[in-house]
Amino acid sequence: MRRMAGHIQRVKDADDLVFLTGASGFVGSHVLRALLAARYRVRALVHTAARSLPSLEGCTLVQGDILRPGELVHHMAGCRYLIHVASLYSFLPAMRNTIFATNVYGSAGILEAAQLAGIELAIITSSSSTVGPSDNEHLATEDNWDTEYASSAYHRSKLQQARIALASQVPVILILPTAPVGPGDWKPTPTGKMIVDFMRGRIFATLNGGLNIVAVEDVAKAHVLALQYGRCWERYLIGGENGSLSQLWESLAEICGRRAPKIHIPFPLALTLGLANELYYRIVPCRVAAPLIPLEGVRMARHHMYVSCAKAQSELGYRATPVIAALERAVRWYYDHGYAR
Repeated sequence: MRRMAGHIQRVKDADDLVFLTGASGFVGSHVLRALLAARYRVRALVHTAARSLPSLEGCTLVQGDILRPGELVHHMAGCRYLIHVASLYSFLPAMRNTIFATNVYGSAGILEAAQLAGIELAIITSSSSTVGPSDNEHLATEDNWDTEYASSAYHRSKLQQARIALASQVPVILILPTAPVGPGDWKPTPTGKMIVDFMRGRIFATLNGGLNIVAVEDVAKAHVLALQYGRCWERYLIGGENGSLSQLWESLAEICGRRAPKIHIPFPLALTLGLANELYYRIVPCRVAAPLIPLEGVRMARHHMYVSCAKAQSELGYRATPVIAALERAVRWYYDHGYAR
């Protein structure tokens, strides 16, 4: 290692091999391309049921399941680094147990496998939700930890994941993305679904909350920066721009040529609608479509999830690109792939 400009730079060897999980997912596929662009060799884990990936020079695909980590040790052998991106993010009530199993047990298992395989360093994709919302005077930072455990099954799982990772025997660095947007969000994620719903004319009103949106390409590059410059056992918030939900709709209105919603729903009314929608999905648990008014989304939308990325900027050299361009790329990708119908 070399120490440069107040931070550590890891010396990259020509044969450095990275084991990447979640390579077929939205964020993971961009991390894969960022690693290859930085001239790392990658051994990419894809689930047996995942969509296929294109053949990329410098990347070897292996099939497996993070819930069967014992089978992954031999795949990790010879890798210097682990980047664990695989995660499950959904507001579907029927998925909550699977979310916990994937994000918590899966992360614990993959870190145990990494220890057995002799991995030198693990980069874990966490979530900005683990720092909780900002208050009226200060942006949330890495010094904060969320205390509102009832907001989302996904966020609870990410809190557990972070604690497990920081107790690991393998040195870890946690990347905390905010709400990534951009091309390739094929499921889509809850953030992506907001964009798709707007494109389809399904957003008629808004809440008074706010969030931080970031280009998915910036999130991917931040993983590489953490690999090169990050300090072990540290968390790094990776965001783009803080803004209200109304500002998001205004930006999408400009891109899509639609009107932004002007009606603001009081939180108690939105909560009532979310509870009714939750009850419906409990009565009809076999449904696989995302809730029209997800209760967890309503609970999140009453907050301002604004963050500061000063730590990543000073220690990793992270710089965010304009969010409006990322939204444009996302909208174009959704149009090109038939999501706007």
